Amino acid sequence: MLELLPAPPADPLWELAAAFAADERPERLDLVLGVYRDHTGVTPVMAAVREAEIRLAERSASKEYRGLSGNTAFNRAMVSTVLGTGGPADRATAVQTVAGTGALRLLADLIRRTRPGTTVWISDPAYVNHRPILEAAGLTVRTYDWNDPLRDLPDARRDDVVLLQGCCHNPTGVDPTRDEWEELAALAVRNGWVPFVDLAYHGLGDGLEADLWATRMLADRVPEMLIAISCSKNFGLYSDRTGCAVVLGPSRAALRNVETALQNAARTLYSMPPEHGAAVVTAILEDDGLRAAWRAELDDMRARIAANRADLVAHLDTLGHVAQARSLARQKGMFSTLPLSPDGMRELRRRFAIYGTDSGRINIAGVPAHRIPCLAQGVAAVLEQPCAAMC
Repeated sequence: MLELLPAPPADPLWELAAAFAADERPERLDLVLGVYRDHTGVTPVMAAVREAEIRLAERSASKEYRGLSGNTAFNRAMVSTVLGTGGPADRATAVQTVAGTGALRLLADLIRRTRPGTTVWISDPAYVNHRPILEAAGLTVRTYDWNDPLRDLPDARRDDVVLLQGCCHNPTGVDPTRDEWEELAALAVRNGWVPFVDLAYHGLGDGLEADLWATRMLADRVPEMLIAISCSKNFGLYSDRTGCAVVLGPSRAALRNVETALQNAARTLYSMPPEHGAAVVTAILEDDGLRAAWRAELDDMRARIAANRADLVAHLDTLGHVAQARSLARQKGMFSTLPLSPDGMRELRRRFAIYGTDSGRINIAGVPAHRIPCLAQGVAAVLEQPCAAMC
């Protein structure tokens, strides 16, 4: 049987991560994977998370099964954090998932079970895993230009689904303006397509409330909406795989079968999600002191990311690449797209041991502050010698 298995394509991000690990140059710089790192290059455990874990350990709660929807207190906390209380939150249902990836897959399965012929529109460029997740669920995928979504999305038909990143777009770091978000909401209402919001970076762009504005505005305007939430980045729970799938309907009555459908999909994929991360998040959000500490630390992370980007912009500007610096200055969140071609990004790896994706995406949150000048000099050198990749 195994001899019949064709060679599958390698995951491009983890393939680059393996190349970085094999690179023996001491100055190598890993900007591939989307993890926050502090000024020393370490991905820290947030102080609020550590304190919540201590309290949970002291409490020694049972490790009995939670059920197919996971931690229901966590689900309620996610809905109220993202949507607030009342209004749209009153017509929402949620289940805990295996991180944001699991939420995307469960919601994709819900779409297929509800309407098998649905087309889902994703941005171009898109998060690298969006298309594989949707196609694995048996859905048809089309693309729209993320830099000008209002040009392409009038073609989205009634009952199509449009996948939108709620803030800090991965990979570009560029979000619609508030006016553009308003136009997208009006288009969804007028043409009848369903927004599917991927929330993975809220709190790391303009601040938690500002980053959730577009999601809340859409929830106020449209009758149906899907939301995939990740706690990997803004709680630092990468390996604890903590997420939530949220569905909004026109009324509570319209949601009567949704949770069961999501539970059934989870049952066939992984049965139920792990408890630890959800318990940590719930402990933080239900305690005023821990919640305040988490918000303060999240703001500090956001400020460091913004400072890294501003420093890179300033160095590129000083090196004479004003237009490229201006483009980077518009971006926000963990990721930035460098003004380099795929050949240029390969040249950046070859000559300077700086690892980003071929699309130009780098994890700006992963750069130690003292390495920003080196990053800027490497980018400038590749920009000034476009033929280098041919040598």
